Amino acid sequence: MTAGPWREAPLIAGNWKMHKTPAEARELVRSLLGQLAAELASEVLLLPPFTALEAVVGELAGDPRVRVGAQNCHYEAAGAFTGEIGAPMLAPLCDYVLVGHSERRHLMGESDEVVRRKLEAVLAAGLLPILAVGETEAERSAGVTEAVVERQTQAGFAGLSVEELGRCTVAYEPVWAIGTGATATPDDAAAAAAVVHRVVAELNSGGVAVRVLYGGSVTPSNAASLLSAPGVRGALVGGASLRADEFAAIVAAAG
Repeated sequence: MTAGPWREAPLIAGNWKMHKTPAEARELVRSLLGQLAAELASEVLLLPPFTALEAVVGELAGDPRVRVGAQNCHYEAAGAFTGEIGAPMLAPLCDYVLVGHSERRHLMGESDEVVRRKLEAVLAAGLLPILAVGETEAERSAGVTEAVVERQTQAGFAGLSVEELGRCTVAYEPVWAIGTGATATPDDAAAAAAVVHRVVAELNSGGVAVRVLYGGSVTPSNAASLLSAPGVRGALVGGASLRADEFAAIVAAAG
């Protein structure tokens, strides 16, 4: 997968998390396709669970409006890792892989180093990584949001070539806003995006930029304001992506 003109478009990604059987996934995709405009100004991405990936790809039947990604992968390509999925196993089905989501970092204990290794594995498999970064409520209260976003971005991208950086996307998703109904303001999203853009600029001499998405209780009612925040070029949508009408409305809000 190489970068192309579509990389200039906003990216609206739906993270289904641990929801939807294959049959339910097919039904959701059918409903979504019926509600999306015939031509879209944004790139649309679905991130179903592993068990529904093939069902989603089959239901899309090559529809160019929607891409498919995975929510996670292991940092090794193959091996004795029971229950894990390697990036090369995902390559026939996916374009993208999400790495570093806060639920992986905080519930599964993934360190910055583990996240970096996963990101490198995604790139090595010819896929496009989305690096999730964001602060907890305690870190926000302590006033270290920018330091956390800077550390996680640097750790994820350190040592990448300019070409590799150009294949990456960052999702700023404050932990305190995930599934809580609380949402960062557009100013909060813009401030975090500015940190990401600064770090990326410092890491490469080729002037490559990455798309920065905002995630955390994104809904049809707040999507337009969040997507208009300076430096933000899309959204990582959780709960609302499980409802076709709401996700389609968020896609429409992207233009």
